[in-house]
Amino acid sequence: MLSVDRLRVLHAIAAHGSLSAASQALHVTNSAVSQQLAKLEREVGQPLVERNGRGVRLTDAAELLVEHTSRILSLVHRAEADLEAHRGDVTGHLRLSATPTAVRGLLPAALPALREAHPGLRVELQEEEPHESIPAMVNGDADLAMVVDWMGSPLTLPQGMTRASVMEDVGDIALPAEHPLAHRELLELDEILDLPWISWTKGSICDDWLHGIIRGRGAEPTVVHNVEEHQTKLALVAAGIGAAVMPRLGRGPLPEGVRVVPVQPALVRQVYVFWRSEASRRPAIRAVVRALREAAGTYTDGPGPG
Repeated sequence: MLSVDRLRVLHAIAAHGSLSAASQALHVTNSAVSQQLAKLEREVGQPLVERNGRGVRLTDAAELLVEHTSRILSLVHRAEADLEAHRGDVTGHLRLSATPTAVRGLLPAALPALREAHPGLRVELQEEEPHESIPAMVNGDADLAMVVDWMGSPLTLPQGMTRASVMEDVGDIALPAEHPLAHRELLELDEILDLPWISWTKGSICDDWLHGIIRGRGAEPTVVHNVEEHQTKLALVAAGIGAAVMPRLGRGPLPEGVRVVPVQPALVRQVYVFWRSEASRRPAIRAVVRALREAAGTYTDGPGPG
């Protein structure tokens, strides 16, 4: 009989392209992965991988087995969820992938609340951008992912996922305090299209969104720097380098020399979580979603401009 644990190893090799990457994803040693793979090859009586540069290539037999393994693991996840739901206890191990601003803005409140309410639940947090967390969910490397998408630029989730909204987050415009627009109470979007922008990492979802929203108003964005870390952006704004869209979630204190001003129409992004549909009955997932929403309640009115 085929071992589910060994099939899981093969599935990880298929998802990550090498034995070493699979070992990292499974949190085991390279030797353990090699041993499990060798045992699985003996069980099926056929080679399952071939060397391919620094990685490996699956044989035709392995491709066939991985196709079945995806369905087998889905049934295993569903069985585990049903057992947890039957017990009714919020216990076990849940792997949460979350975008950095959501980690900074929500998890410092949500994680202690979960620990106090459900001491038998262990939440393992991994900070990842959506282009990392979506594959992590598909490959089974995460149980729950929290992502954001901007108004007019929604993420495309794979089939078989269920999502739940956590909150709406608003982005204000961060300007050098001496800028002529910095002391306005409200800005019109068309007034700021020609500003020099400090955007996110080039090619990221947020960078693409900024380009799209400016081009959608008939202008071409002038991006002077691409920076991911929000505090670095604010430091550059304080130095008079340019302007930046600053979401309120996880923003933190503003440095001297920076003022943020709201804009209309509002720049809104959705913060939500998603998980594999077969895990929907897991009490742990429902508990984490509830804790995230409670933490988001502190942002109902938003940490406003200043």
